[in-house]
Amino acid sequence: MTTSLLLSLGALALLDSTSFGTLGIPIYLLLAIKDRPVLRMVVYLGTIAVFYFAVGVGLMLGLRGVFDQVGQVLEGRTGYWVSAVVGVVMFIASFWFDPKRRKPKPAREPKVGGSLLSMVGLGVTAALIEVATMVPYLAAIGMLTNAGVGPLTWVPVLAGYVIVMIVPALLLLVVRALAWTWLRPKLERLHAWIVRNKTEAIGWALGIVGFLLARDGIVNLFFK
Repeated sequence: MTTSLLLSLGALALLDSTSFGTLGIPIYLLLAIKDRPVLRMVVYLGTIAVFYFAVGVGLMLGLRGVFDQVGQVLEGRTGYWVSAVVGVVMFIASFWFDPKRRKPKPAREPKVGGSLLSMVGLGVTAALIEVATMVPYLAAIGMLTNAGVGPLTWVPVLAGYVIVMIVPALLLLVVRALAWTWLRPKLERLHAWIVRNKTEAIGWALGIVGFLLARDGIVNLFFK
């Protein structure tokens, strides 16, 4: 496990931490919940983290053999061509999420129930909705698979990834406990911005990952 790989995974985890499920909904919960907000937020974030970790473990275990076979086919220039083409397609697709190209839709706020079980349900629902757009996480799984590391390495790395992913929301809990009067108006503005720009954020994620894949393929094909 190289330092470069760890830094790349950390960057992807931080990118994942800004998604609607890991930051937008937690901000809404902080603003909306009056009864035991800290406990309910921890339950929600814990559900998100466990769900993502379980998905990651499943992908690593289920796709390991597939990746090994595909890796043999994609060795050398073939693999670089695939990386370049997929990266370019993802980069171009990211422009489809440009808000100027899409008609604005009224934002829907998640409903907040009254029990801790409802926080678990909300976490699972949010994670399921984001499965199709968890581009950074899927990229991280691909990097770990290509690195050929064993379970003793990738299990703690995945655990660290999901922890980093929820750290910003946990930090908001700390600031809330220390300076809620100061934090509340800023959270309201930040939540409004996230709701307006969540679609654009997906485009940025696609664009960044696509650029990295395309760059890797093109550099290896034409400049080495």
